[in-house]
Amino acid sequence: MSFTDKAKSRAQELAGAAKERIGDATDNERLRAEGANEQTAARARQAGQNVKEAGRNVRDAFDK
Repeated sequence: MSFTDKAKSRAQELAGAAKERIGDATDNERLRAEGANEQTAARARQAGQNVKEAGRNVRDAFDK
């Protein structure tokens, strides 16, 4: 996962957290749900990239 991809995922996760907190503060269920959804999407993207990196590391270990 490149630095840019990591930064984008982290920014999306932080934006989702902010939306969720604003939704909590204003009692706006839609905004709260939207923020939670953004956080989940960012975490899923990060997990997918981590699996991809782990696969590369395993492949590289066998190539040596």
